[in-house]
Formats: sequence, structure tokens, C-alpha cells
Amino acid sequence: MSNPEFDVALFGEMMLLFVADRPGPLESVPSFHKRTAGAETNVAIGLARAGLKVGWASRLGTDSMARYLLGEMQREGVDCSRVVSDPAQRTGFQFKGRVTDGSDPPVEYHRKGSAASQMTPADIDEAWLTSARHLHATGVFPAISATALDTARRTLALMRAAGRTISFDPNLRPTLWATPEAMRREINALAFQADWVLPGLEEGRFLTGEQTPEAIARFYRERGARLVAVKLGPEGAYYDSEQGCGTVPGFPVPEVVDTVGAGDGFAVGVVSALLAGRSVEQAVRRGAWIGARAVQVLGDTEGLPTRAQLQEAGL
Repeated sequence: MSNPEFDVALFGEMMLLFVADRPGPLESVPSFHKRTAGAETNVAIGLARAGLKVGWASRLGTDSMARYLLGEMQREGVDCSRVVSDPAQRTGFQFKGRVTDGSDPPVEYHRKGSAASQMTPADIDEAWLTSARHLHATGVFPAISATALDTARRTLALMRAAGRTISFDPNLRPTLWATPEAMRREINALAFQADWVLPGLEEGRFLTGEQTPEAIARFYRERGARLVAVKLGPEGAYYDSEQGCGTVPGFPVPEVVDTVGAGDGFAVGVVSALLAGRSVEQAVRRGAWIGARAVQVLGDTEGLPTRAQLQEAGL
């Protein structure tokens, strides 16, 4: 097996995000702030800020939205050499509302038929992919189209065959799947290929039929996962791994501004710490800390810390 050339590879859709400047129904909001969005790209940005060498593969259009998104990823230091810009395809975007009670904000997607949804296994540069030491995948990209699902399956299969590690966040999007049963079947099939599985509590209950964090973790551990970290929201996270089991408490926050992106922040913490050789408990603690930061800001990535901020926090 050849030595890896960079740390983490990710495949996924990036969208332009319009965040409402005030609470209220989206149709009543007069103005929005422009941000970036996308589960995989949120994690890519977070890992790059943590000091890792990160590569992102995708498709975008060539419109102003695509140019903005590509520019932001490059500014964050993410390798975008495997992003195809196609003038015949369009870039996805979304609107996100504002809430003041700590609940999940309303989100309206405009992504059907987007450039990223046209990706196929032929878009995979196998030599580039397997030159990464790790693959982070989520359940969002495989949900956007049948060909994206095929592409996701292939990326995980290639990395397993190459002996690389894989992390997987189910990140369920029920509206993108034909049926709940199809979502459960396909997400679990991908999760079973991963070394580190990172479900939320409610996601885990849906996917496994189990109710407790311990039973959810055991379900995936029995199917090959080396680590399962079940996110428990403000209560922190439960983990079951080859190093043992335990619970990491949550970090109190003065105000919940926006819950979107907290799970991506958790993934950033766990993956970055494990790739740096930290213990599982240290990794899950870092994940809980970044997740708490993420809910205190408006956009998806503003709460993701730099390497210097992680060191300052002792994480």
C-alpha cells in the first residue's frame, strides 16, 4: 500500500446558502445573508482549519454562485482540483430562516437536478482518492440522486480495498429518499463499510430500531465499526470503541442561535483528533466542543475553530 499524499478526501454537494436576516416566515423576510452550505463541505472546511490537508470532489455550474462557492473553498485551503465546473449544469442553493427559541430553523432547498447530483462513478479519480489516508462520507450526497448513490458506494469500496479509514455520518434527509425503508437500507449499507460511525440519537433509533445509545452503538459495532459515537445534543455523546465505552458531557452554551451544522462540527472534532493520534475519549470531547460552538453562530461554518483555537482550548 502506497503512502498517502493527503489527509482526508470528501465527495459531496456544496450549495449557496441564503440566511434570513430576521425571524419570521421565509416569504416575509426582506433580505438574506450569503453563506456556504453542504454537509461534506462544512466538514472539509473544519478539517482544513484544524490543519489537515483536505481534498474535495464535486460538480458545480459556472454561474456566480458556483464561482463564490469554489472561491470560498479555495480560500479555506481545500484542494478543489477534482471539482468540475460545467457551464451546462447549475448550482444548488437553499434558504434558511431565523428562529429565536433554539429549535431547528426552517430550510428550503433548491437542489433538484443540480450539477453535483449528476456525478457518477466515472467522476472518481481513483488514484487521487486512494492517495488520501481517510475518507469522510455522509448520508446526504448519496441521497441526491441514484448516480450519486452509486458514486458514494464506489468511493467507500475503493477506500476499504486500499486499507484506508472511513468515517460516516448518516445525516438523514428523508425528503430526498423515495421511502423511509429505502433510506434505512441504503444508509446502513454505507455505514456498515465505515470504521467510525457518527449517528445522532434519533437517527440511530430510526436506523437500528434500538432505543438507547448503548444499543445503537452495539448494533454498528457488531457489524464491523471500530468506533460508534452517538450524538446526544446538549447532553454530549456516548461512544463505544476498541478503546472502551463512555459518555462525554456536553458543553453549556449561553444561547442556541442555529442548530444546523452542529453534527458536522462534531464530525470535524472526532475525525481531526483521531487522525492526529488522540484517544477516542479526547476525540469525542473535541467533537462535542466544536458542536457546541456551531450552535452559537448563524452560518454553518463560522463556529468551526482553527488549529490555534483548538490548542488554546486544550483540545
